[in-house]
This record gives sequence, C-alpha cells and structure tokens, in this order.
Amino acid sequence: MGEPEIKNLWDDLIRRKKETHLNSDEDEFMGKWVKTIYFLSHNPRHPSLNTHEIEDLSKKFGVKVFEAYLENNTSGARRMFWAYGPDKGDITILAVERHPNDDKKHAYKKIRLSLFPEKRRD
Repeated sequence: MGEPEIKNLWDDLIRRKKETHLNSDEDEFMGKWVKTIYFLSHNPRHPSLNTHEIEDLSKKFGVKVFEAYLENNTSGARRMFWAYGPDKGDITILAVERHPNDDKKHAYKKIRLSLFPEKRRD
C-alpha cells in the first residue's frame, strides 16, 4: 500500500468494518476495492480491470503507474492507481480516486499519489 494515505485508508476501513461502523456507500466501496485487489493480485491483466499505463502519472512519479477499474459505466467511477514494486513480485497501490474527466487537458495531473515505499532490506 502507498504510504501514508492509502495504507491509512485501508487500515481505517478494515477497523471500521470489523466494528460494523461502515455506512452503505463505504461498505460498497470496500467490496469493490477488495475485489479489484483480488483480481490484481492474481492477474494484473484481468479483463475486468481494464489495466493500462497512465503516461502522465508515470512521468510525474518516475515509475510506470497503471490504472485499474473499480467501477465502469457509472458516474464518477472509481479507479485504482498502482505500480510494480518496490520489491520483485510487489504491487503498490498509490491512489483510489474518481476517474478524472478525460476531456480536460492534463486531467491526470490532479491525481494525488501516495508515496512509493522503500525496498525492504533483508
């Protein structure tokens, strides 16, 4: 998980889910996010993810940043932005955001990414 925003969001959702303190929108979002993570962890090219690189974010962040769909064909559909690494076999989630309006020039520049974690030292 990207640090600190995405890790904090995930930890908060998990904690509140266990305490049954999620509202219906949060519960639905978490379900979609868990499903997306499941597909991503088993096959980053799973057809329902519609995974593709976002070159504007790759340039900005310095590593290849990909977008995966949490939702599609819905107003304000959420997207998950992720990258491979920091270690071999890792995938780091950098952001979960509403899809930016593609009609606007530089729409992806508004996406805020969490920090990419450092490689682990064994």
